Amino acid sequence: MEIELNLVEKEKRTPPDFSTLVFGKIFTPHMFVMKYNCDKGWHSPKIVPFSNIELHPAAIVLHYAQTIFEGLKAYYGVDGKIRLFRPWDNVARLNRSAERMCIPQVDPDFVLKAIKTFVLVEKDWIPRKKGAALYIRPFIFGTEGSLGVKPSHEYYFMIIACPVGAYYEEGFNPIKIYVTEDYVRAFPGGTGDVKAGGNYAASLKALEKAKQLGYTQILWLDGIYRRYVEEVGTMNIFFYFEDELATPELTGTILPGITRDSVIKLGGWLGMNVVERRISIDEVIDGIKSGRLKECFGSGTAAVISPVGKIYYRGKEYVINEGKTGEIAKKLFDYLTGIQYGEIEDPFGWTIILKD
Repeated sequence: MEIELNLVEKEKRTPPDFSTLVFGKIFTPHMFVMKYNCDKGWHSPKIVPFSNIELHPAAIVLHYAQTIFEGLKAYYGVDGKIRLFRPWDNVARLNRSAERMCIPQVDPDFVLKAIKTFVLVEKDWIPRKKGAALYIRPFIFGTEGSLGVKPSHEYYFMIIACPVGAYYEEGFNPIKIYVTEDYVRAFPGGTGDVKAGGNYAASLKALEKAKQLGYTQILWLDGIYRRYVEEVGTMNIFFYFEDELATPELTGTILPGITRDSVIKLGGWLGMNVVERRISIDEVIDGIKSGRLKECFGSGTAAVISPVGKIYYRGKEYVINEGKTGEIAKKLFDYLTGIQYGEIEDPFGWTIILKD
């Protein structure tokens, strides 16, 4: 399929002041839109001016949350070239989410083409400084106007984007996380391992409680025993013990993060003993008390690496590494961002350089 371009006038494409970016608040002047119905399949791909969309009041997405999304970034490298980081993995995960949510698959080659085309259209909106990027949000949702729990017969696939700085107000400084036992994120057999919108809606209550107490994010425990660590609200989680860098194994209730996988591969390449295994909250707390737990950090597209300085659990706050950023987190952050911005040679073939 050819992508139709309907662009706004050049004088209306002027980007904002990139020095005061707030994550997810300022959007580029265009959006990608493609529709689906049972007769045509996916059809009519376009890049058009950014605008509101019109939905039937009974659209299935509004009532039954049949929606999925992805998140990736475009970076201006130190060499002036535009890079994408592992975009094919985002496309593959989008299709895995689609399969779980009974949404028609999208052709991965075409989606990658759409992302590249869209980014080049919006290239002036990519901040030209390290630490900032263009955040890209592909998403699909059911649009059929019909009440009754069933898969939609009509869909929109869209891509929007916004220039962003640091995801957390703390920047690369350690954040504080709150361990909840009152709420759970996912159960075996559920949708915890896909990027479905309902997963995030269900997390809001616990997150609000954490923020009221002064914490940045939630650390989720498993849904059965409320004992094993799973992930943070918007990130996967890593613990650096004395002899290993450990992260919870994928059990079907944890999102298989692309940055998580990058940390695992990069850590091994750097000579670290990286393991995926069950990690109990008791092991974490005991590790803090004994000094065996040296560092803790989250990983994700938005924040890349986010050090954790404090954990709240059962009425008590525990400090990790004196509340400071650890050497392992800093090393992994520097390597990953170095690859993303073209400062370090990419030994894994993770990046794509875009050309006009």
